[in-house]
Amino acid sequence: MDIGAKLKQLRILNELTQEELADRTELSKGFISQLERNLTSPSIATLTDILQCLGTDLGAFFHEKPEDQILFRKNDYFVKTDEELKNTVEWIVPNALDNAMEPIHLTLEPGGSTDPDNPHKGEEFGYVLQGAAILHIGTNTYRIKKGESFYFKSDTRHYLTSKTGAQIIWVSSPPSF
Repeated sequence: MDIGAKLKQLRILNELTQEELADRTELSKGFISQLERNLTSPSIATLTDILQCLGTDLGAFFHEKPEDQILFRKNDYFVKTDEELKNTVEWIVPNALDNAMEPIHLTLEPGGSTDPDNPHKGEEFGYVLQGAAILHIGTNTYRIKKGESFYFKSDTRHYLTSKTGAQIIWVSSPPSF
């Protein structure tokens, strides 16, 4: 586990600067910076204080859950061809068959973005029809292009940007409009 990166991610998710976190924990900004870069290690008491200021505790911080797959490419899709009915079905998010979602159609103009300050909690799915975009989830970014899809639990800040424009089918549950 990368403790420094995880602390930095929590700080950013709480929209705090290093200086603001340092003030709240009565530590120095330099010490917070060293922690985030794994140049020093905190005592258990100090880590507990930092985590309390970030709205969590030691148990939740060290609980490792497997990372969910977010980006799906053609080689991830499950394809079933029915010779008798002469059709082909592609599951473009193989692990999302049981999710209730409502579709919307999204077009990103060149330089466009969705609103990062208006997230909702639920599930998000998207399929890129044309162009390319960057999906921002917390501090992670994913480049998505035509023919690729994404799926994630939308419990953190997320939005899309595109420099060249994109057309995306976006499905969310519950609906966000």
